[in-house]
Amino acid sequence: MSVAELEHLAKKEKRSRIKVRYLAICHFLEGKSRTEIARYLRVARGSVNKWVTLYLTDGIDSLKDTPNPGRPSRLTPQQLESVAAFVKERSSSTYGGRLQAKDVGEFIHTQFGVEYEGRNVYRLLHQLGFSWITSRSKHPKQNEEAQRLFKNLPHGNDP
Repeated sequence: MSVAELEHLAKKEKRSRIKVRYLAICHFLEGKSRTEIARYLRVARGSVNKWVTLYLTDGIDSLKDTPNPGRPSRLTPQQLESVAAFVKERSSSTYGGRLQAKDVGEFIHTQFGVEYEGRNVYRLLHQLGFSWITSRSKHPKQNEEAQRLFKNLPHGNDP
């Protein structure tokens, strides 16, 4: 691939990380040292070394980002289904739908022997499609007719 083609690719590229990699290879093909490239692009020299090595061994496509899935879940898909069923059952039970992360965390710990911190329980439940938007509770003695009449009362100096 020529320097002009790489420059054209760099101009078209929207992601700045990939654009910098393309520019590093452009400078390398123009004969600049890796130290000069790193200084000019304000990146680590090790990064330039890595990009040049990737380009020389695997071509231009090797400079694109690879998917990074992160750490795999400590629960199996069947266990995750069990957690989802627990949340659905508890949220629709007659004892009330109030469910907190610590309750789900305790369920996971007692059933599967895996401990999760509260924020990670919320993240796990978000991955399962749950949202922590809660409804406002109603007092059992609340009177909707009295509330409606109160809302219709005049305010302050209103006629």
